[in-house]
This record gives sequence, structure tokens and C-alpha cells, in this order.
Amino acid sequence: MDFGEALDEMKTHGAHVARKGWNGQGMYVALQMPDQFSKIGRPYLYMKPMDGNLVPWVASQSDLLGEDWVIA
Repeated sequence: MDFGEALDEMKTHGAHVARKGWNGQGMYVALQMPDQFSKIGRPYLYMKPMDGNLVPWVASQSDLLGEDWVIA
């Protein structure tokens, strides 16, 4: 699927998504929606890299144009 479809999966189903070409097992991107306890007031994307420490994520050009997104 393309990134637009992956984003829709995150928005509508809370899915975790990844690219087939990523090297690390278990890596994914997800959407965080703020709640009353959030310090950040707007939705944002985060990544779970191989070390397991969640980090904010910004898509690269190749990520935005990639068509190898899958549900993680």
C-alpha cells in the first residue's frame, strides 16, 4: 500500500505500519492522538525502532512516495 493508505489505516483502525524494506524486525510507525493527559496537544507520528525506545517520526521523501507499506 502507499503512504496515504497507511496513514488512513493508522487513523481509522489504530494500525501500526512499516515498510517492507526496513531492516529491523519489529519496527513500526503509529499515530498518537492526544488525550487529557498528553503534553502534546496535536496528533503526531512516532516510531518504534529496533531498540524499542519510542521516538517522534518525520517521513522522508522516499517514505512518502513508497508503495511498500504494510500493517505491522
